[in-house]
Amino acid sequence: MTDSGAGGSGDNKDTEPLEPPAPRAPSDSPAPGAAPTREFTFPPGTAGSAPATAASDIDGVRFDDGLNSGLSGGLLGGVRAPSVPDVPSPISARYLFPTEKYRGEWRRHWIHLMPWYVVGTLATFIMGLISGMLAKSGVDNTALTVTVLVWLLILGFVGWKILDWYMDRFILTNKRIMLIQGVITRSVAMMPLGRVTDMKYSQTPMGRMLNYGEFIIESAGQDQALRNVPHLPNPNELYLQMCEEMYEPEAVDEREAEPEEDLIPEAEPAPKPAEA
Repeated sequence: MTDSGAGGSGDNKDTEPLEPPAPRAPSDSPAPGAAPTREFTFPPGTAGSAPATAASDIDGVRFDDGLNSGLSGGLLGGVRAPSVPDVPSPISARYLFPTEKYRGEWRRHWIHLMPWYVVGTLATFIMGLISGMLAKSGVDNTALTVTVLVWLLILGFVGWKILDWYMDRFILTNKRIMLIQGVITRSVAMMPLGRVTDMKYSQTPMGRMLNYGEFIIESAGQDQALRNVPHLPNPNELYLQMCEEMYEPEAVDEREAEPEEDLIPEAEPAPKPAEA
């Protein structure tokens, strides 16, 4: 009698080791009972050719930051570099001397014209109302003519204010800040950056939503030609740029000297055919 372990058998049998099943070769024919499958081939350039489609879709596309372009200003906008022209406009170029470096110029926010928009709209509404009343009353055309002339004078004054807004410029260079105003009678106020002792800007709730503010600049002198500048656009970005120009001018010069990298590589020339 032989002793068997726990769970063992009393019979002493010789068993062969089990071998793992051999892997089945892939078969093109469907399994028994399964529905037949069909293969689809995609022509080049269609949705099935992913690499070719991806390359063709992004060809010639410059990758910009969509968040900054969509929420660039206002209450929801983040900090971004203000977009300024590379060269001064003819309006401001005449006031720059050759050795200073131009950093940018800005026009006041369109909210600066809001009172004159309201005046023009009310004048048009009142003129139409008075003209209708005069036409119904049957009076002579003198009163109607005077009404139209007064309306045209008001619109001309509003147009003059719009032209004055267009000609105004706030200019920043590496040496000074300037404020140019006026159409016929020009006024140029200037303050060197070295004399600026304190600078701040304030924004009302409306200014935060529409992204404009008022700059208050203090200098060492008593008479300040440039102190309060209201309705400047992008005040946060402009404030950072002015502070960098005052405290880190070398960094600004190095950044301006760096060549811009083109995100779109130039197309490689086609290979020349082999000569026979």
